[in-house]
Formats: sequence, C-alpha cells, structure tokens
Amino acid sequence: MTINLSDYETGAKYKGDYDAALLALQHRLSKIQVAHILHNRRTVIMLEGWDGAGKGGIIKRMTADWDPRYYQVHPIAAPTREELDHHFLWRFWTRLPASQNIGLFDRSWYGRVLVERVEKYAAKAEWKRGYKDINAFEAQQIETGTNIIKLFVHITQETQDEQLAQRLDTPWKRWKTGADDYRNRARRIEYWDAMHDMFEKTDTKQAPWKVIDNNNRKSGRIAALTYVAERLEKRVPMDFPAPDPEVVKLAREAFGYKLAK
Repeated sequence: MTINLSDYETGAKYKGDYDAALLALQHRLSKIQVAHILHNRRTVIMLEGWDGAGKGGIIKRMTADWDPRYYQVHPIAAPTREELDHHFLWRFWTRLPASQNIGLFDRSWYGRVLVERVEKYAAKAEWKRGYKDINAFEAQQIETGTNIIKLFVHITQETQDEQLAQRLDTPWKRWKTGADDYRNRARRIEYWDAMHDMFEKTDTKQAPWKVIDNNNRKSGRIAALTYVAERLEKRVPMDFPAPDPEVVKLAREAFGYKLAK
C-alpha cells in the first residue's frame, strides 16, 4: 500500500479516558517485556519523524514500566569521525540489542536517505545505494531472529511550529531546539519528497512502516503504543512459567506459603 503523509494529518482527539488507556497499555507492554526476557527474544523499535514530532514522548511512555536492565535507548545524532570512517551502517551494527533486550532508536539508519540526502552529506550515488543497503540490513536482522518495528511520527507544519515555539517558551525545553530545526524546516518540501521515496523503497512485507498521526499527542501516543504491543504479541510467546516446585517448598517452609488457585 502506498504511504502518503497527507493521509495522517487529522489530529483527531483521543476518544475515551486517556490516562486509563495509557496505564493499561503500559501494563500490557510490561508483560510483553517479561515474556520477551523469558523467551530470549530481541527487538529493534525505530522511530523517525519531523523535528518536534514527539518521538521522545512516545519512547518515554512506552518504556515507563519496563525493566531498565533489558532495554536501551539510542538517540542518534551526527556521526563521529570514527563512524564516518566506516560504512554508514557500522554505527548501528554496534548498537543492536542482545538476546532478551529491546533497542529503541530515536532516529536511525534512515538518516542516509533523509538528512544526508537533503543536506547533501552523502553523494547521490551513496544515498541511492542506501535503500538497497538498508533493506538488506533489516532482512539480515529479521532472518537471525530480531523483531523490527518501524514508526514514522508525522506532524503538519502548523503543529511543528507550535512545538518549536513551545520549546522556546519553556526554559527546561530550550536545550532541545537549535538552528538545525529551522534549517530543516525551511527544506520541508525536500524532506517530504525524500520521505515518500523512503516509504516507496523500504516499506517491505518483513519490515513495514507504521505512520503515526501525532498532531494530537494523546491519540498519537496511544496509537504508537498499541501498534508496538500488537506487533510484539504476534512475535513473542505470551505464556509464563509455572512456579518452581523447589522454590514453592522453600516459601512454604519460610513463611507458610500456599499456592494461590
């Protein structure tokens, strides 16, 4: 199915009790993480999107009830000198999660066909080859047992401007904005074209894109967390072990424990 970002701009308000729905989703995700650990799974959750789109807010709420020992958040910035001396995917290979772990990427390898394309940090031949490299990279991870979930967090220009203004107006958010945001804003049409080329060439059956309309933050967060939960529940066995008889015996001797029915 062709992805067109214009189809994700309603900004519809969340219908229902947001706080209750969020708590229920966080509890659901916490059980999924436990199953993920017990069954030695590994997962990559990757978020792309506009500056100020709310990627960090989604990650914050997604991980609220997770055991911090078994997930890592990778905020991806410009590559270092050492990283530039390797293939562009090298720095992502080194961050891939181990068994039982979930790796969350706030921006990702898609920088090669987005910012590096638009800002001309990569030659045309390099970013064009990037689509093939990315598809092969993701296919390799999936073939070796890694779950890959790709979210694109979308907002309109109007919403982005509201978010940029809010960052300037809020003292403890000012660190999150800078000149890059405005350089990128001025090239929105070029980014728009690059994003649609990205969807066309990398929205694969194995690793599909999910666009999140985050023009209304509450609706967008619920949609993102729901999608992640549904995808993982299809890939992670959701059965949990029976209590160890030896441990039950120790508990009975220690404090008179009786197995709940």
